[in-house]
Order: sequence, then structure tokens, then C-alpha cells
Amino acid sequence: MSDIPEQNSPQKENLHPRNLHRGQYDFATLIESNPQLATFVKLNPYNNESITFSDPDAVKALNKALLKHYYAIKNWDIPPGYLCPPIPGRADYIHYMADLLASCNKDIIPTGTQVKVLDIGTGANVVYPLIGNKVYGWEFVGTDIDPIAMESANKVISANPQLKNDIVLRLQTNSSDIFKRVIRNDEVFDLTICNPPFHSSFKEAQAGTIKKWNNLNNGKPQKQMLNFGGKNNELWCAGGEAAFIRRMIEQSTLFAKNVFWFSTLVSKKENLVTIYKQLRKAAAADVKTISMSQGQKTSRVVAWTFLNEAEQVDWQKHSWV
Repeated sequence: MSDIPEQNSPQKENLHPRNLHRGQYDFATLIESNPQLATFVKLNPYNNESITFSDPDAVKALNKALLKHYYAIKNWDIPPGYLCPPIPGRADYIHYMADLLASCNKDIIPTGTQVKVLDIGTGANVVYPLIGNKVYGWEFVGTDIDPIAMESANKVISANPQLKNDIVLRLQTNSSDIFKRVIRNDEVFDLTICNPPFHSSFKEAQAGTIKKWNNLNNGKPQKQMLNFGGKNNELWCAGGEAAFIRRMIEQSTLFAKNVFWFSTLVSKKENLVTIYKQLRKAAAADVKTISMSQGQKTSRVVAWTFLNEAEQVDWQKHSWV
């Protein structure tokens, strides 16, 4: 989960067709949204305007501009050392989940606050709810185990009054729980999303971050690298991605009828076999795998539901009409 954005390219054709970030960044327009970005825009070796994507301040300035220009989000910020996510990749997850819901709704994407989404590990950046609410009008509940992250996310919401009733944050008070203590007994969600911790230890997370930084800088180490990868709970947990998703699947059975589609990003392809086995054991009624690609990075979303076909039709009729 140590996301460091890839270098700018003229056309990001591998992004979702509805992704607003498929084209080359229009830096002149983005600078109008965030004048601070101008400090970081330079000509790259191909004579194109770009930024140094291994510079955390540059990426933060770009994110502020993207969120303001495309999603009408003002005063977005994150505390020092917290994960600064690549906006195009985050938007892709949201768009593919919209397609997933549409596949159960006569190919029509359900929109508006009638659609309820739970974001597990929303983080200080609260990016998934910001994008999903603006593009599709969905209502979000964002959760995290980090009080500082929740405070940061709340500041963003408070600075944007249009979000006040559409994005709610809930602190997860038990780091072992994912859905428990968050989903209320009488509450339903059309979708849950999650970008789980990728690594299994701090050492592994540190090595992964350094490798990505070196790749972005042609093998030249950077002094800032350890301040940009994200906080511990964002990057790693005991057992890594596989263990986190296992707990997610186990706890999802407790809320089998509260949620239409559970979903999670899966960065490591080798984890899929175990995930499918766990979903069979949990008696999921349907499982879907959606591939995504951003630059040289390939990932996928695994989604599952416990609703049978009749229950899915009933949900659609009562919730999305």
C-alpha cells in the first residue's frame, strides 16, 4: 500500500474509460487551481511539463490541484508522513465499482445518496469518498484505526460544506476488527471498498518504499524517502495483505445480509488462490475479479456477495429505483 505515483505520460490509456485523468496533465489549468504547483513544474527530458513524482511536496501540490479542479475539493491536506495517494489510480477503483453495481442494475450505474459505501481504512487523505461522492453522488462512511488520520479527514470535510451530510467518519477502536464495531446491526451498504496494508512488517515496507523511490530516481537514493511512504498502519500489518483480507472475509460473513458487494484491492497476484479458497469456505454466493492497471503497476479488485440471485434482484428493486 506504499503508493508512489508513476511518472507522467502523455496518455494513460490503461485507466478506466470514465477516468478524468486519462490525458496528459494540463499544468497551466491545474496551476490556476493551486498556484503552489507552479514551483514544482519543470520540463522533463522529453520536453514535456511534469513534476518530480518522488518529491512528496510536489505530489501533494498536484493532488491539491487535481482535487480542486476535478472534484471541487478545497483545502485538501494531509499531516506530514501520511500516505499521499495517486489520484488517477484511486479514481479507477471507484469507477470499476460503479460498473460492478451497474451489472446488477440493468447496466445503469446507481447514483445519489441512495447508494451507501463503506470505506475501510479511509486514511488522512479520505480520497475515495471525495471522488465517489463528487462523481456519483454516493454517501460514504469512512473508517480508520488512526485518530490523527480521522482528525485530518474531518478537517477536509469541514472545509467543504457540500460534504457535510454525505461523508461520515467512524473511528475503529479495535485494530483486530474490520467490519465489527463499524457496521451497525440495522445498517446496510451497497458496497464496501478497501486498500489494505500491503506489507507484513515495517522492514518490508521500508524496503519496498526505498525500491520504488530508487526506480523513480534512476537508482539515486533520496533523503526524503522515509517521510513519504505512509504511517505504519497504512503500510503494514502482521501477515500483510493476505492476513488482512482473510480477516475481512471472515468478518464479512457476520454482515452477509447487510452488504450487497464487499470488495478489496489485491496488489499481490499470488494471494488470489488463498483468497478464492477462503471465499469458498465462507460460502460466498458470487465472486468477481476486476483487473486494473496504472502505468507499470497491475492490481485487481476482488468483490464478493452472499446474496443469492433473488435477494440481489430484491435489493436492486428496493434500493436503486
